[in-house]
Amino acid sequence: MSLAQYALNLGLLVFILASNLGTRPVTRRRLVQPLVLVVVAAAVFLRDVPTLGNDGRLEVVGLVAGLLLGVLAGLLVTVRERSGTVVMTAGVAYALLWIVVIVGRILFAYGADHWFTAWIRRFSVENRITGADAWTAAFILMALAMVVARVAVTWVRAARVRRNASQAPVAVAA
Repeated sequence: MSLAQYALNLGLLVFILASNLGTRPVTRRRLVQPLVLVVVAAAVFLRDVPTLGNDGRLEVVGLVAGLLLGVLAGLLVTVRERSGTVVMTAGVAYALLWIVVIVGRILFAYGADHWFTAWIRRFSVENRITGADAWTAAFILMALAMVVARVAVTWVRAARVRRNASQAPVAVAA
């Protein structure tokens, strides 16, 4: 992993935490902006996804892990109605999940280059994974899927809160 990739991962972590921690209104922009960023990132980083050997399986594992982690991230956010506005609140558990995932990805990449290079090479050969590009694609798919799943869970939960708020009986003053 290059210095630029380490910086990109840390920048992503800062962006996710800065834009989601605390209580924020659930707006169309809040739900669409991350999806636009995912599309741009996919176009930039997933140009030549390796598919030889078991590369595709590794990438599917990354995708599924990202979806599961994204659902968990979405469930760690509280979505409720407050003064006629649907808001989401993300706290410490949400932050810890993102920190563990992104720092874990960075540590894996560093470890593959410095600590357990021989093990990762042997594992890749034994499991017909063609190399670093397949691992990179799997981790990128994991990151992108995590964002998409978190947005989807938030959207579904916000829609449910809106629907329940619109069906709530209105108190009439006597």
